[in-house]
Amino acid sequence: MRWLAVVLVLALAACTTRLSRDGRTETTFDLKYLAKSDVDRIADTNRAEVVDGLLLIADKLYKRNPNEWKKAGLASRERALEGLRSRRSPPELGDRREGTAAALAFSETYTGDRVAALIFGLLTMVDAAFEHKEEFYVLDSLDERKLFNCARNMDIAVWKLGHDRNAAGELYLFSNELDPENRNLSFERQFGRLMGLLDFMAVVVADRNGRGASRLAHAVATSVFLPVSVLK
Repeated sequence: MRWLAVVLVLALAACTTRLSRDGRTETTFDLKYLAKSDVDRIADTNRAEVVDGLLLIADKLYKRNPNEWKKAGLASRERALEGLRSRRSPPELGDRREGTAAALAFSETYTGDRVAALIFGLLTMVDAAFEHKEEFYVLDSLDERKLFNCARNMDIAVWKLGHDRNAAGELYLFSNELDPENRNLSFERQFGRLMGLLDFMAVVVADRNGRGASRLAHAVATSVFLPVSVLK
């Protein structure tokens, strides 16, 4: 009877119930959820939200900087976004990923697509922070320091978008609109949302790993992207 009770509890955990279009409830059963904890489900959702958020920022940046995707000879903004979604590295980046790729977006000598460099760099940071996995199960582990550094890099990206300029004094990429008559801080808000998601995930992971989250709570004042994948 004890084992029967365990099986019933696990089976219930693997069931999901949702409303169908006609208003009726539908219950489905997926064996993979037997191997997922609540933290694993949170990690799945958190990662997906952060990736989708970065692609939304890329779309908004391309709309404000349409010449960037044209540098790659692409037919449309959508093609550029698809390349980022599938993690196709722009040829101009070579083997660069994470911080070294993102930093090129603010380099005077870089002539490639600056939006692609920035977002590809940030996406590969997120991939590294989530150990290059899209789904998580009970035996998978995450490192709260990687998630924390990834969140700080979102903050650094916002700062560089608003402050880094070329020799002529022009911003490398247009983002927030600071005109008092038409103020728009949507980029800052979106990056702030991603920072919040990553910080929340870092705290959850620190708790599961049995380590206090207090060691993550310190200010990072730098304009250089922090390491993610190299942390051990």
